[in-house]
Amino acid sequence: MLALVGVAAYLLGSVPFGIVIARLFGLGDLRKIGSGNIGATNVLRTGNKLAAFLTLVLDAGKGGIAVLVARAFFGSEDAAQLAGLAAFLGHLFPVYLGFKGGKGVATFLGTVLALAWPVGLAACATWLCVAVAFRYSSVAALAAVASLPVWAMNLGHGKMLILSIVLMLLVYVRHWENIQRLKRGEETKIGGSK
Repeated sequence: MLALVGVAAYLLGSVPFGIVIARLFGLGDLRKIGSGNIGATNVLRTGNKLAAFLTLVLDAGKGGIAVLVARAFFGSEDAAQLAGLAAFLGHLFPVYLGFKGGKGVATFLGTVLALAWPVGLAACATWLCVAVAFRYSSVAALAAVASLPVWAMNLGHGKMLILSIVLMLLVYVRHWENIQRLKRGEETKIGGSK
């Protein structure tokens, strides 16, 4: 049953909402716009804030829904964590796009909010504070995921420590190019053009 949970959550996570929303709004192929990423930050580069917001909500929602459904059906935090990880992996490596997906920040936040909302809110607050201070979405994302294990331990959710470390490492791997651009001073700021 856990294997079925994992597969179903992965398929849900694989739905590329950024591409779907961009097409519905007539914005073109998102993979040929800005950074080529399928997430909300790149949708925002089209100038359509509503499309970016919807992408953010839907990408976060697929992680959150996977967790909540698994928890409701199985009454198990193990199943909930597995579903969250599988949905997250689906977003990063979607079967529908040849395993070339997004960077997973929105799905990460939705997953964490559903697993333990105090930890999720703390991670969101970390993202927001860093984004406002530095205006780099990538820096905010890296700070938010790096803070997750600390928040999990300090807010009484130590059972998700291993998952939080795995999610953190995956986000850092997916942001490798951003990290290199940051080092060179070439990273695009929030609100800036590619």
